[in-house]
Amino acid sequence: MNIKSLFATRLYQAPLGSVDQDELQASCFSIAEDDEAGQDWCEENGYAGYTSYASLTDLPWRFPIFKDVVEQLDRHVAAFAEDLCFDLGDKKLVLEDIWINILPEGGIHTSHIHPHSVISGTTYVAMPEGTSALKLEDPRSQMMMAAPVRKGDAREELQTFVYVKPNVGDVLLWESWLRHEVPMNMAEDDRISVSFNYNWE
Repeated sequence: MNIKSLFATRLYQAPLGSVDQDELQASCFSIAEDDEAGQDWCEENGYAGYTSYASLTDLPWRFPIFKDVVEQLDRHVAAFAEDLCFDLGDKKLVLEDIWINILPEGGIHTSHIHPHSVISGTTYVAMPEGTSALKLEDPRSQMMMAAPVRKGDAREELQTFVYVKPNVGDVLLWESWLRHEVPMNMAEDDRISVSFNYNWE
């Protein structure tokens, strides 16, 4: 008998690198406090907490700490692209957008993908005790219409959902088609992260 795993879904996790996490957290709070357009968008769309996704596109220009973050992200994305065996030709993976997420107690970010990007990810600024992990979904789920559920002790590579609990200062990367979500934050303190997309251009 020969059984092997095919069509791997890769997840990259590593420390972000030399970025002042205290300064990054303070910058996230400062931007959130001043970003009235972002606050309005969150209120209009029922987003508990704050995100700069729909309001700010120039974080590395506004605060030097985000320029430091992007310099580190470029390095990680290049390593992940190498692991994925991407043939980039004469183009490269370039940061498309970067945004702040602040989820208070009870806040969630529902299941979604990033359809116009190649690599997406998040770096974690504050992960209080009891806060939610990142939930990743098997991309084949929609095609398993008649399949039985997996056993509770199934190997991680066979599970329908995988929960990843990163540490503060970690960066996670995945291909942008991978469906993911942030379940409800059950901690009393804010869960803070910075998310981003890279395009091929």
